[in-house]
Amino acid sequence: MVSNLQNNLINKEALYGAKNYSPLPIVLQKGEGVYLWDVDGNKYLDMMSAYSAVSHGHSHPELVKVLVNQAEKLAISSRAFYTEPFGEYIEKLSKLSGFESILPMNTGAEAVETAIKAARRWGYFTKGIEENSAEIIVADGNFHGRTTTIVGFSSEADYKKGFGPFADGFVQADYCNTNCDCSKICEKSIQSIKNSINKNTCAVLVEPIQGEGGIITPQDGWLRQLRDLCDDNNVLLILDEIQSGLGRTGKMFAYEHEGIKPDGLILGKALGGGLLPVSAFLSSKEVMSHFNPGSHGSTFGGNPLAAKVASKALDLLIDENLIENSKVMGNYLKTKLQEINLDFIREVRGKGLWLGVEFDQKISAKKVCLSLMSEGILAKETHETVIRFAPPLTITKAEIDWAMEKIIKVLRGYQ
Repeated sequence: MVSNLQNNLINKEALYGAKNYSPLPIVLQKGEGVYLWDVDGNKYLDMMSAYSAVSHGHSHPELVKVLVNQAEKLAISSRAFYTEPFGEYIEKLSKLSGFESILPMNTGAEAVETAIKAARRWGYFTKGIEENSAEIIVADGNFHGRTTTIVGFSSEADYKKGFGPFADGFVQADYCNTNCDCSKICEKSIQSIKNSINKNTCAVLVEPIQGEGGIITPQDGWLRQLRDLCDDNNVLLILDEIQSGLGRTGKMFAYEHEGIKPDGLILGKALGGGLLPVSAFLSSKEVMSHFNPGSHGSTFGGNPLAAKVASKALDLLIDENLIENSKVMGNYLKTKLQEINLDFIREVRGKGLWLGVEFDQKISAKKVCLSLMSEGILAKETHETVIRFAPPLTITKAEIDWAMEKIIKVLRGYQ
């Protein structure tokens, strides 16, 4: 039952806000660790983590302390000047990731746009592609953000309707889906990408796991084959790890499960510690050398406040063993979900604390999310039949056990 207070606040948002979201009927007021509270004081376990942005938990005290201390000193001055925290932040991110050069932005979509710019300039100035002819291969089912350029190469009609015309220069190929009938490692996907490569191809841009697409998890070995294919054809491999990166899959970066390294890496979400929008594009000196003063920038990108918080967020991933916890607790949660014996559950997939449960078409994932909410669990559906479970990386076994009791209770009610 939604209280009058929550109804009033929901109605205000409906009255004054654009209707570009369809939220669950709950008004949140407070967050701490893995928990959220609504304005009526009801407590919920957060199994969504703001699409991986809250990997450290809500209002982590050390991150809040850094935020407040830096805000009292200097929050923003623009990149027109050098600032104390920025150099230390990008040095730390470079050494941690193994990438030579960092270009900071704010939102994930901005970092994707940066990657597109970088790939095209490399294509023109290093590979020698004819001007205005560069092509980037993307995957079916992708989600990289909401700008007009990005939605233009989406395969989701709802993301594109009414927003055209869209930019040229993108070619869509098949993604590797574990549900495919391939006898080998996503042979259909690799062949589709191979067939799409030509003299104008500068990059392949994919997600190691498709989050918004439904936690679509490629077969083991697919990224290695894709890495080899790009190497053989002098094409950049750029991975969008905005959601999958920084410990979410039980490794610092999802590509580490395959023992490869991309030419470019896109980060966001958890980089801001659940407090600020912070993103970055990481690559080599060679790729980044084609940017020059005035060619690209951001007023807020790399600001002192963001740099300080992101730097501390990176420290905490290591200091608090969050990546290992994601691996161990993720395996535990996945096993528990797989043990639920209900005929309408088609598949449980994902890595680390980034899992998707897919239902038969007869089950509405949103209705299940509403039922979970009434039991004190907040989760979100995607593509009508998939629920994502992605709690903060700080979650404990006891908290998972409590959640599983509620999840099993709710799902059995749909038999």
